[in-house]
Amino acid sequence: MTDNTISSRLYPTRIDIPAEARVQIVVLLNQTLAATSDLKTQTKQAHWNVKGTDFYQLHLLFDEIAGELEEFIDLVAERITALGGYAFGTVRAAASNSILPEYPLDILDGKDHVTALADRFASYGKHLREAIDKTDELGDLDTADLYTEISRTIDKRLWFLEAHLQIVEIKAENGKAAATTKTQKTPAAVK
Repeated sequence: MTDNTISSRLYPTRIDIPAEARVQIVVLLNQTLAATSDLKTQTKQAHWNVKGTDFYQLHLLFDEIAGELEEFIDLVAERITALGGYAFGTVRAAASNSILPEYPLDILDGKDHVTALADRFASYGKHLREAIDKTDELGDLDTADLYTEISRTIDKRLWFLEAHLQIVEIKAENGKAAATTKTQKTPAAVK
């Protein structure tokens, strides 16, 4: 039996969401399950390999985030099975079905890990918001609520990651503004 056949097959349940809608929701949830598992392992990759002056705080932060993602993996997989679907939770399923790009395995610097994770958290957050809308359209407010819960935490974690990067961006912007100001001509009235 292929994954495609299994992904569209439901086992009996008394949940009152129509089977056609549940199939679409289960497919979406399995895509989320793959991406969440992938994001968790990418976060652990950063946790294990981070180096630099911010090592300790980033090591702890990455581990904490990975733990939250592990909880979301379980919630998503259980929602799939509650809807009568089959949860595809293996590492191989995650690797072949994740929406996220491969994590760079050759980075060590804390800032590089933060940047790589921030990029992936942003993509994952976008996926979650699209899934909120889709499951709402399909009449499954419970799954939309689950996606909303996950989305809030992911946005918070993206904020935590971006906060490590924003000061550099702000300084760069201020430097450009200062450089522009220095090269502007002084009005004649001020001289």
